[in-house]
Amino acid sequence: MVRFAKGHGTRNDFVLLTDADDSDPLSPAQVRHLTDRRGGVGGDGVLRAVRGVHVPEWEGDPDAWFMDYRNADGSLAEMCGNGVRVFARYLVEQGLVAPDVQEIAIGTRAGLRTARLLPDGRVRVWMGRTDTSGPAVEIRVGTRVWPAAPVNVGNPHAVVVVPDPEQVAGLDLTQQPAWEPRDAFPCGVNVEFVAPVGERHLRMRVYERGVGETQSCGTGTVAAARAAAAAQGETDGLWRVEVPGGEVDVELAGDEAWLTGPAVIVAHGELEWPSAEGRRDEESDD
Repeated sequence: MVRFAKGHGTRNDFVLLTDADDSDPLSPAQVRHLTDRRGGVGGDGVLRAVRGVHVPEWEGDPDAWFMDYRNADGSLAEMCGNGVRVFARYLVEQGLVAPDVQEIAIGTRAGLRTARLLPDGRVRVWMGRTDTSGPAVEIRVGTRVWPAAPVNVGNPHAVVVVPDPEQVAGLDLTQQPAWEPRDAFPCGVNVEFVAPVGERHLRMRVYERGVGETQSCGTGTVAAARAAAAAQGETDGLWRVEVPGGEVDVELAGDEAWLTGPAVIVAHGELEWPSAEGRRDEESDD
């Protein structure tokens, strides 16, 4: 039996668990079971709250809560912008941090992130530093090819900026976009398609590695704002980014970024793991 919560940030949804002592690490098959929208709870990923002292790759405060994030296919991911907002909300709701704390320090595989719960119900997160120094790449969807800007937000992104929002709306993202050169992203990449719809106002769709097209991607909105700003010769400013699941604000200052948006816990429950026979079937491809 596992106790869980379900939450989302602009409809990028997650299963959340607490395992402070890292006593029950998840296998890829268990992650896939949790995120299965028909046989499990359903979600784009799993966020597990673990004390930093139990995470070998974490070199920060051992008492900090670490966001152990897994994509829906069971693979590890360095960071998740929507997820870290939902994770902060979960920590407060579960009494794992004091409700009146000004900033919540959260460990991730991309480094320390700090979150602040705002009076309007949104969560503001310092997203760290962005890096746009990677080589130019091309993204292919079907027979169409676009140049893309690489942006690292603690995880890899390739941002395609197009002039017409209708081009973004009409894309078939049921299959993963291809990229060239292939060795530009040896561990895969999140691909954003972005169109300006106003002054510092973008509309975006995203294909997330290890998941597929999602309703939103927090780090992707940061990457989109950074790429769009760079295309205009800007480094600072507040950008509004629309995604299918809602809207977020991205504040840029030099190479740093802050992401502000909703974070909602929608359900709590208990889940039975599949039978031993079912587990063997699920884990046969691991």
